[in-house]
Amino acid sequence: MNDPHDGAKRTPTGRRLASAIGLGLILFAVGYGVYRTPLFKNLYAQVGGKPTTAPAVPVYSRAQMEADRKLSRKDDGKTQPRTPIGEDGYYIPPSDADIPPGPYGDAIRRGKGIFMNPGLYVKDHVGNALACANCHLDGGRRENSAPMWAAYGAYPAFRKKTGSVSTLEDRIKGCFTYSMNAQGSSTGKPPEAGSQVYRDLVTYMAWLADGAPAGEKLRGALYPHMEKPADGYDLKHGLAVYGQNCALCHGINGQGTRDDAGKVKFPPLWGKDSYNWGAGMARIDTAAGFIKANMPFGKPYSLTDQEAWDVAAYINSQERPKDTRQTGTVEEAAKKYHAGEDSYYGKVIDGHLVGTGS
Repeated sequence: MNDPHDGAKRTPTGRRLASAIGLGLILFAVGYGVYRTPLFKNLYAQVGGKPTTAPAVPVYSRAQMEADRKLSRKDDGKTQPRTPIGEDGYYIPPSDADIPPGPYGDAIRRGKGIFMNPGLYVKDHVGNALACANCHLDGGRRENSAPMWAAYGAYPAFRKKTGSVSTLEDRIKGCFTYSMNAQGSSTGKPPEAGSQVYRDLVTYMAWLADGAPAGEKLRGALYPHMEKPADGYDLKHGLAVYGQNCALCHGINGQGTRDDAGKVKFPPLWGKDSYNWGAGMARIDTAAGFIKANMPFGKPYSLTDQEAWDVAAYINSQERPKDTRQTGTVEEAAKKYHAGEDSYYGKVIDGHLVGTGS
């Protein structure tokens, strides 16, 4: 038999249920919104959590760029291809799978080979254990690691270092001279102007920059600029930071590490097999920016700004090959080539005049 009060009982219960569901949905929406914010990730990380990050979805992919290029050829330029950019805001360079067949692709592969292992492919012009890829990570693709896709469109350009307009070939020649210490090679000099070495390297860089605008500074170009700490930098603290974060890969004495076959795994940071005093990385501010954004390897931005400056100062207080521009004394070279730099070149540390060479 039906109870005449059943309807009256069900109605409040139904309302309460509906209200509870509605409130639950609101709380879920608010919670999900908080979860999607950096605030949650930061709090989660502070208590030891390891938030997962979904793969970045390109805002404008290389596939879209290629499709628009085809349309542009058909519609007389009405469709304009854009620069391929990921959700993170960085330019998307091509992958190795995109290397075309034929002579152009062959040149790209040769250029990449030199870039990754110049000591093998151009050993007569390399006087240390470094490669281009040591300072320009991921084969010149990594943002905030002076990527080649940004460098290609930046030249020709006036350089204060040379006091003249440099082409990209000139810039690469400078890398052989200073970063790879060509003076210590069997020939004692970088490859000659117009060499196939430069053609292949420039071709590789041009390919990486396919789709990147020339003459514009793209996000992630060069190394990040680091404001110098108000209290400067501390060598003793830099030594401690090095021991905790760098020595495992680069060796306690900064001489790098090699595998069982003798191949360099992690490059030397000072000494005879490292970059010389004329290299850009010998400047403390340049090294600090690179370290902050890229080191320790696999843990970018894990050091504080002060730690990055201090460890950069420690590394660049160590002796290395002479500046190739030095023809007279260290003091003369310091005044002519290193004035105003954040550098220990020409300074005395523990009784040693820095810059005399390793």
